[in-house]
Amino acid sequence: MRCNVLLLSAGRRVELLASFRKSLSLHLPLAKVLAADTASRYSAACQVADACFDLPRVSDPGYIDALLALCREQQIGLVVPTIDTELMALSRYRYRFLEESSQPVISDARLIAYCRDKRLTVKVFKSIGIDTPEVYPRHALAFPCFCKPYDGSSGEGAFLVTGPDRLSRSMLNDERNIFMESIGDDYDEYTVDAYYDRHGCMRCLVPRQRLEVRGGEVSKGITRRGYVYDYLARRLKRLNGARGCITVQLFYQPVTRCIKAFEINPRFGGGFPLADAAGAHYPDWLIREYLLGQAIENFDRWQQDLLMLRYDAKVLVQLDR
Repeated sequence: MRCNVLLLSAGRRVELLASFRKSLSLHLPLAKVLAADTASRYSAACQVADACFDLPRVSDPGYIDALLALCREQQIGLVVPTIDTELMALSRYRYRFLEESSQPVISDARLIAYCRDKRLTVKVFKSIGIDTPEVYPRHALAFPCFCKPYDGSSGEGAFLVTGPDRLSRSMLNDERNIFMESIGDDYDEYTVDAYYDRHGCMRCLVPRQRLEVRGGEVSKGITRRGYVYDYLARRLKRLNGARGCITVQLFYQPVTRCIKAFEINPRFGGGFPLADAAGAHYPDWLIREYLLGQAIENFDRWQQDLLMLRYDAKVLVQLDR
């Protein structure tokens, strides 16, 4: 049986890699956590993995074949994606990995397509009774509004348009741009880590209030239960096609209890280590479920009001001349 775990686009995800390693040491002590990136020598997570490898970019025609070859050579049992651009490719070719006895933690292609296109993400939220910021038609914009690409990620290309004088003709004519209701400063921003088992049933839900963000990733956050948890636990119970960690982003107004959800990412989010530290050990559950064949039960005993304060750390590597 293949038991090694491969973390894709590992980048700086040292904490996520460490969580998989901790679980393997408990359940499969001979298994390894491997990491891959386009330039593994410059990835902190790759340098602390048991072994690391270079892979072509996901846009490269040979990406899937190269990844399959790596899984075959390194006896990979579990493939864990971490960035948006690799999700669709893994989902489309999931059957090829399963034929090789390598299991990608990946949602169905239809759900991924809806998550990658923010115009369709709105429809997903509305279908399960979750409100979203209003999307304005180009001929009837209301200011201020938020402009962003419908297929963007990590806040790339997104900015606030305060008035008509700040709206250029190129912005308006760019078919990739959508214009959404601007949410006021009286709203709190949340990221929610949900775990879905192999049958699409939600087993855990951890809302994290984002207190500070740096470079698109949370640097200060706190786990919260309360109304956001109760509201989403009912509505996200089943999300068609979801598997593994699903990250939902939303705004919450604590006085009116208004919720405006705006994004779904069917992968681990950058702030997941806070949920993990609070007791929601999703990497452990993935190993138990996919590699050991165990069923995952509902879990809600995670620690609330746990504050995370991140800081910079370094990995030193002596490079060969």
